[in-house]
Amino acid sequence: MSKPDNIRGHSGGVSRRHVLGASAAGMAFAATRVYANPAGDAPTTPDKAITELQDWSQALGDGVDAKPYGVPSKYEAGVVRRNVEWLTASPQSSVNFTPLHDLEGIITPNGLCFERHHGGVAEINPAKFRFMINGLVEKPMVFTIDDLKRFPRENRIFFLECAANSGMEWRGAQLNGCQFTHGMIHNVMYTGVSLKRVLEEAGLKTNAKWVMPEGGDSAAMNRSIPLFKALDDCMLAYAMNGEALRPEQGYPLRLVVPGWEGNMWVKWIRRIEVGDMPWHAREETSKYTDLMENGNARRFTWEMDAKSVITNPSPQAPIKHKKGFTVLSGVAWSGRGKVSRVDVTIDGGKNWHTARLDGPSFDKSMHRFYYEFDWNGEPLLLQSRAIDSTGYVQPTKDELRQVRGYNSIYHNNAIQTWHVKANGEVENVEIS
Repeated sequence: MSKPDNIRGHSGGVSRRHVLGASAAGMAFAATRVYANPAGDAPTTPDKAITELQDWSQALGDGVDAKPYGVPSKYEAGVVRRNVEWLTASPQSSVNFTPLHDLEGIITPNGLCFERHHGGVAEINPAKFRFMINGLVEKPMVFTIDDLKRFPRENRIFFLECAANSGMEWRGAQLNGCQFTHGMIHNVMYTGVSLKRVLEEAGLKTNAKWVMPEGGDSAAMNRSIPLFKALDDCMLAYAMNGEALRPEQGYPLRLVVPGWEGNMWVKWIRRIEVGDMPWHAREETSKYTDLMENGNARRFTWEMDAKSVITNPSPQAPIKHKKGFTVLSGVAWSGRGKVSRVDVTIDGGKNWHTARLDGPSFDKSMHRFYYEFDWNGEPLLLQSRAIDSTGYVQPTKDELRQVRGYNSIYHNNAIQTWHVKANGEVENVEIS
């Protein structure tokens, strides 16, 4: 196992001299050696990608209207959501996974946001869509989408994570890829209206303490949400990443419950009932509770704790360059605020290094982190550990099991381990 002594620079950083060189000539040489040809060997034959004229430069390409709605390059055809067929009885009540290992930055493209349905995708005509507020309100109200768009608009970036994300890993390493171990999450910008504004329009009665959102799909998904959360940062969203919600993401309207488990973010929302106590609906009794080792179940465990995962290298993104300068990348998030720090280890926890956070930092949003080092070609045990703005530290699996036992499915925010082999291949393992 490589030691920190063998890594140049501090905190995992490679020295500026090593990367850029000491002069213009050294800079050109370093760029060639480190990035293009880490082994430092001079090419012995001409590179035909440079010396030969390529097909795409010899003919006109498609015009501006060839694809009225843009799509990725055909060479990126493998960057897609994927499911696990044996996970559920039918695709209408199943999940597919965001390809985290293929993404950069913190924003998830709309077409790659994971799906979780309980009755399949509802295709709703917005002209016939209505949203109602009833129960303990002074004035029950019904809104169209156009009515809601007349409220002051807000734009907020949040992560949405299914409570069962990483759930299959609770009893040990199972699935070989961060798309499958951690891919029930996405991070987007929502556009909509504050739920507080809409509830205040209807007028809350003094004994109001809870709200129950209900979906308009065939599953009629409903959950109990305490009023304090509804009045804090919840939104009714009709757009994400600058365009209308897609059908699989709740078109034409969905609830946004920042930092809390994804099952509460009711899609195709058609109604909110205001009450004085929780409803104990199907999805908060038979599911979305945490079975403890003694047989009792925790309920109302809404918040998603701080979590992180290294996306590259990972089983679906092996190291291909053999030895040399290596960029490790990952994402971290917390349902309680911002991620203030991420630590990374390449030797299974013997030595930890502070990763470099890069890009925007928002409450209850993903954060991108990097750690650069010189890989000597020996096997690695990669882990990342997130610390959020409340001081909470992401636990190991052993630490989580000491409190929760082995019976749980939901809220597994334990540290993930990847074993990098000498040939660059990566495997999901468990060491702590």
